[in-house]
Amino acid sequence: MEWIIYVSYFIGGIFLSNSIPHLVSGVMGKAFQTPFAKPSGKGQSSSMVNVLWGMFNLAVGYMLIFRVGFFDLRNSAHVATVGIGFLLMSLFSALNFGQFHGGNSVQKS
Repeated sequence: MEWIIYVSYFIGGIFLSNSIPHLVSGVMGKAFQTPFAKPSGKGQSSSMVNVLWGMFNLAVGYMLIFRVGFFDLRNSAHVATVGIGFLLMSLFSALNFGQFHGGNSVQKS
């Protein structure tokens, strides 16, 4: 399999991970950061914008994983490549958005 297919799977994992906070925030009716807010990535967008942005990310992730090459859930390399992209984006999101929502501070008892 060509290396470009693994790049597609990796980036697809990134998009799948990014869809979750936007969809969850939007469905809960909460504002959340999007690239469309002012300032970009720091300001908050409406719940409707978050649902749309989350669905866009989900669709792109689907296309990159299931419409490029022949993704096989039984192929460990395929799943690991998507999983690594998903994990790295999740960690990046936790660090980036934690500064706005108190997730980067450790509370002491």
